[in-house]
Amino acid sequence: MHESTIAAPPAEIRTVTRADLAASLRAGWRDLTQAPLFGLFFSLVYVAGGWLLWWALTTAGQLWWTIPVTLGFPLLGPFIAVGFYEISRRIEVGAPLDWGAVLGVIFRQKDRQIPSIAAVVVVFFLFWNFLAHMIFALFMGLQVMTNISSSYEAFLTPHGLAMITMGTAVGAVFSAVLFSMTVVALPMLLDREVDFVTAMLTSLAVVRQSPAVMLGWGMLIAVLLFVAMLPAFLGLFLVLPLLGHASWHLYRRALG
Repeated sequence: MHESTIAAPPAEIRTVTRADLAASLRAGWRDLTQAPLFGLFFSLVYVAGGWLLWWALTTAGQLWWTIPVTLGFPLLGPFIAVGFYEISRRIEVGAPLDWGAVLGVIFRQKDRQIPSIAAVVVVFFLFWNFLAHMIFALFMGLQVMTNISSSYEAFLTPHGLAMITMGTAVGAVFSAVLFSMTVVALPMLLDREVDFVTAMLTSLAVVRQSPAVMLGWGMLIAVLLFVAMLPAFLGLFLVLPLLGHASWHLYRRALG
């Protein structure tokens, strides 16, 4: 048990409002500006991974590089998120922002429940990847063989548009389910002594309590991350810390 963990009483699930989202974003910005170097450090993992993935796809033509890189995002994501949560927790309680202590908390998560929830994220990712290939084969399997990496006309055919529509719909469902299972679970696992199943069930309960607001939060996260990746992934240096810190404060507002 590390210094930030407390015994978990039954969680009091509160209704989350749009005012809570706004307050969480303001608190996240405050934490970001108070500890910017931590945000830059943790975000660098994702930015560097994005650069490596882009290089593998466009310059080197090494498609096999995309497998470990893309797997690394869901595998390392929960641990990176813990870094943002721990910074916000320390600011909240007035604890020192010490690099050794913060990194130590992240390292000790390997012996707690974070690896289990990271495994769930990876399984979701792999299953979605499998479904994506199935959808591609279902709609494009009867098309004339085309190099889709250099010819995008295939996506504008009826089969291509149907594939994009189906893939987007299925991906949205997968993303919504994964978001609902982890949005509260990840900060809860840092903050309390609970197992990952209890944390995920609590997270689902929070989303059920305030479905419109919480799913709106998920859509806002998706839009901000997409926009942040457009300028060579550099926007992630700002968006990832902001969302990470804000997620901690939203968790505190969602659970009593």
